[in-house]
Amino acid sequence: MLNRRHFAGAALAFAGLATQSRAAASGLMATTPGYGPLQPDPAGLLDLPPGFSYRTVSQLGQKMSDGLLVPDRADGMGCFALDKGRIALVRNHELQPRHRAKGPFGESAINPAEAFDSRDGAALPGGTTTLVLDPASLTVEQEYLSLVGTIRNCAGGVTPWNSWLTCEESVDGPEDGVGQPHGWMFDVPADAGKLVKAEPLKAMGRFNREAAAVDPRTGIVYMTEDRSDSLFYRFLPDVPGSLQRGGRLQALALHNRSFRDSRNWEGQAMQPGSWHFADWIDLDNPESPADDLRTRGAAKGALVFARGEGVHWGEDELYFTCTSGGLAKQGQIMRYRPSRHEGTAAESKLPGRLQLFLESTDRAQFSFGDNLTVAPNGHLIVCEDQYDDVVDNHLRGVTPHGEVYAFGRIRVQTEPAGVCFSPDGSTMFVNLYSPTRTLAIRGPF
Repeated sequence: MLNRRHFAGAALAFAGLATQSRAAASGLMATTPGYGPLQPDPAGLLDLPPGFSYRTVSQLGQKMSDGLLVPDRADGMGCFALDKGRIALVRNHELQPRHRAKGPFGESAINPAEAFDSRDGAALPGGTTTLVLDPASLTVEQEYLSLVGTIRNCAGGVTPWNSWLTCEESVDGPEDGVGQPHGWMFDVPADAGKLVKAEPLKAMGRFNREAAAVDPRTGIVYMTEDRSDSLFYRFLPDVPGSLQRGGRLQALALHNRSFRDSRNWEGQAMQPGSWHFADWIDLDNPESPADDLRTRGAAKGALVFARGEGVHWGEDELYFTCTSGGLAKQGQIMRYRPSRHEGTAAESKLPGRLQLFLESTDRAQFSFGDNLTVAPNGHLIVCEDQYDDVVDNHLRGVTPHGEVYAFGRIRVQTEPAGVCFSPDGSTMFVNLYSPTRTLAIRGPF
């Protein structure tokens, strides 16, 4: 079986990408049975293939170790190894100022000085919670609020220094009734043990953020933006691993500047499986009070994407979803392979490359991919996030061939989010967005 380390080389080598391209050209999706047919869940929550099971480790309204309550709208999440064999989940909560009743406070009060922002004397409810678990029994030994006072913490990314980069999917500011501008990234240590001071990483830009991934070799951070005319960003830190010390913000462009739109809304200009040499464009004024990073970048030649969302670092490459990309507007998955000289002057001689790895042509097979991760067998696991009145969201598997299958079906009216694996690959964790449930899934991955 493939593992995460081998996914990159295997995916490039497999002739299955050609199969996927031919299927897309004929209006079909390349599919595979995956782990087998989904089995109906007697509890009516999550259907899984034979041999797989789940348990709930946390849910909305439970009292946490700090006396606060598990908030609603659980979204992006990362899993980390801690000392003494324990693991931690750092979990986003995509709460807006109007969602205070769904936040962590209950009858308790948080000192606004401990929060990033407040309104009417009360801390904003958005932020992160952290769960510390025994990896064998999945017993939650500690659960606490780890960041508060932010808005719409959607997704994020794990770092090589064992922290979670949580991202605000909001550019609200004082004109919207809050205390200060939002749209930032925050670094939350996995082993904090308590509420951390919220320090925005302003040099990394202010925009309608979604997710982040860090190249452990270089410390470069890659970031997505959830807008229909979004860009794909990278941050070159002055000191790798010390994001608060500043750096340089850039946006992805293609070497062929005549091609500036990856969305394929008017036709399949970017073919599945095709590779394109990348350039990177410097962006000034990253704090962007006018929320115009994407328009300024596009005017300079940056490539436009259809709602960049989840991003995950593999082995020497990364994948990110574009939720509404493609002629059918059902979603795309992009793959970026950095240069061996990424972020240096020498990369112009050997640039990184971008590939359209997958484009959905069939809502029933893949629709609105959002958060994603890599399973121990090397397959991508993607969370669907449909918005219809009646949704049919799945956890979708994608093989290195670009073949799609159903790994799980959500039986309640919500989205799966925050999919990630324990460090040993034995357990997959996923959130059900609202009402919050965090599930642990085990089986023959």
